[in-house]
Amino acid sequence: MLGSLSQLMSSSSSHVQDQEVPRPQTAFQLLVTCADLISQSDYSAAKRLLSILFSDSSPYGDSVERLVYQFVRALSLRLNRHGIPTSSAPVPGTVFSVNRSIVSTCPPCGSSNKMLSCYDSDQETLRSCYLSLNQITPFIRFSHLTANQAILEALRGGQQAIHIIDFDIMHGVQWPPLMQALADRSTNTLHPPPMLRITGTGHDLNILHRTGDRLLKFAQSLGLRFQFHPLLLLDNDLTSLALHLPSSITLLPDEALAVNCVLYLHRFLKDDSRELLLFLHKIKALNPTVVTIAEREANHNQPLFLQRFLEALDHYKALFDSLEATLPPNSRERLAVEQIWFGREIMDIVAAEGEGRRERHQKFETWEMMLKSVGFNKVPLSPFALAQAKLLLRLHYPSEGYQLQILKNSFFLGWQNHSLFSISSWH
Repeated sequence: MLGSLSQLMSSSSSHVQDQEVPRPQTAFQLLVTCADLISQSDYSAAKRLLSILFSDSSPYGDSVERLVYQFVRALSLRLNRHGIPTSSAPVPGTVFSVNRSIVSTCPPCGSSNKMLSCYDSDQETLRSCYLSLNQITPFIRFSHLTANQAILEALRGGQQAIHIIDFDIMHGVQWPPLMQALADRSTNTLHPPPMLRITGTGHDLNILHRTGDRLLKFAQSLGLRFQFHPLLLLDNDLTSLALHLPSSITLLPDEALAVNCVLYLHRFLKDDSRELLLFLHKIKALNPTVVTIAEREANHNQPLFLQRFLEALDHYKALFDSLEATLPPNSRERLAVEQIWFGREIMDIVAAEGEGRRERHQKFETWEMMLKSVGFNKVPLSPFALAQAKLLLRLHYPSEGYQLQILKNSFFLGWQNHSLFSISSWH
């Protein structure tokens, strides 16, 4: 953590008066003071402090200024929820280009949840940001590579058919390397490659069809027999998915089943875990050979706003520091990822409440406890998987700041000893 609340606020007043806030305070201390004021419903003092913070932050400065800017926007939006209008930060949907021109991607909305939903309205912008995130940070590629290796090692028994259920397949970037590995393995063993079926879930049928078409063309280029089955989730209806999971997916008797949950399970988290536990029970009932799980190593499901704010500030500081150290100052990709992808997440964690809050991450210990409670057993990730992950970091993200740890037979990838992502394998 950045430190306890008392440590962070040791040099800051618990209440902000009309006079100027003393300048020796750091931006992080002021942010925490502002969040504390909001938690105490002292909205007028918080608004005054936000205006000071906004004047000292910028989406184009160093990592601290850029991070403060995103949290100021989120706190401004939270104040708007309480009927306190602020003019210190642009609303969500405003995207800055590197030359500082402003392009509004959605109009201002009347409530925080509606404003947050504006981020989801431009699918092409989100797609571009996701692909940039996949390129400029190692976290998604690390998760995909390690999950693929766990699947390949679990399915070494000469299966004639493999079925992968990929919850939230996005654009399918995880699967071409696995297809290539299956084709190479069959070449080396002189056995025909197995029939591969992938069921991919998503919220946009056009994206699902395009993803399936790309994967089919790649499979054909390798001589793999392949089928893709899109499973559309309407309006993020996770409850319906959990209730009807077995009937929603066609399983054949001769298939080995792998279930892939990369950055997905946290979406089931709410103020209680009933929906998530139901989903895990349904997955277990499918009798998969292997289940791969990757999640953020963060606790953003705190019910109390101030605790959640501190957790988020701690987590995203490490992320922004990693981007600062590994990308040039004028990187357009970094700017887009910070403002649109991470900015959307920060807005959700800080400004949204109740059913409208979606970014509810938990740390590995919580996932481990829940998975074991429904009967899953951990499968240790292999030394070869570790070697692959290290090679990925060395070749594509050669910074000493990225740290890979092995704990409890699972992998943790972080920045400067701060774990940010975890991945594990289960059966």
